[in-house]
Amino acid sequence: MKSSNPVFARSAEFNGRSGAVATDPSQWQVDLNGSPTHTERGSGRMTIDSVVEKTAITLGLLVVASAVTWFLIPDLDNPVPSEADAAFGTAAMLAGGGAIIGLGLSLVNSFKKVVSPALVLAYALFEGVFVGAFSKVIASYVGDATIVFQAVLGTFIAFGGTLAAYKFFNIQVTDRFRKIVTIAMFSVFGVMLANFLLSITGVLDNGGLRGFNTLGLVVSCAMVVLAVFMLIMDFDYVEQGVAAGIPERESWRAAFGLTVTVIWLYIEILRILAILRGD
Repeated sequence: MKSSNPVFARSAEFNGRSGAVATDPSQWQVDLNGSPTHTERGSGRMTIDSVVEKTAITLGLLVVASAVTWFLIPDLDNPVPSEADAAFGTAAMLAGGGAIIGLGLSLVNSFKKVVSPALVLAYALFEGVFVGAFSKVIASYVGDATIVFQAVLGTFIAFGGTLAAYKFFNIQVTDRFRKIVTIAMFSVFGVMLANFLLSITGVLDNGGLRGFNTLGLVVSCAMVVLAVFMLIMDFDYVEQGVAAGIPERESWRAAFGLTVTVIWLYIEILRILAILRGD
């Protein structure tokens, strides 16, 4: 099976091209209803445990970076206008810098043939800066910091619910499903990039498709659905990779793919809550 997911597409192991595993995908012995080929840690192969461990490390670094960024940003609701403006400037700088560097690292990690744990962790670090700054701005917008906790809880529920549905309902990820979701993802990326450029140049008002209005709510809801589909694809690739016995270092690639989707899911849920609670 050749992966159409950009995170996994460049990986020889995830596409059955590595000399460490069978080069013919038909001999991968993938059994989605049975036990993976390699389940014990220390075997030199990727396991569910190794993926969970690397994902926990990556998300843990993300959370720490987010928390540090949150506390480094001064009070955005400062009654002194000049200090409030300075605080918003700091938040915007950190959010913008984290987003741009994070995007660059995500592209490098997505198209790098040999996964680099250091680059995966660097991605988590800078995305954590973006998430922390963005979250603080949104909390200030709605006037309630608990919205961040609600978004985190919603993300965990969506993640857990998707995983449970994938396992208990034995969801089968077909080639058609992969192609449709991947095309939709690239299309959305292109549209959002164009929307961003048109917004900052003043062509579109109020953020265009990403405004905090009814249209923005609809777009964010659609994004959540697409992110859930991406999670299903991520789960499938992890299960396929474990069953194929790919090298343990690919656990970092799996952790990266899951982290990208979780961040996306969190941002969209946070936006939905902010729109529903905004003035």
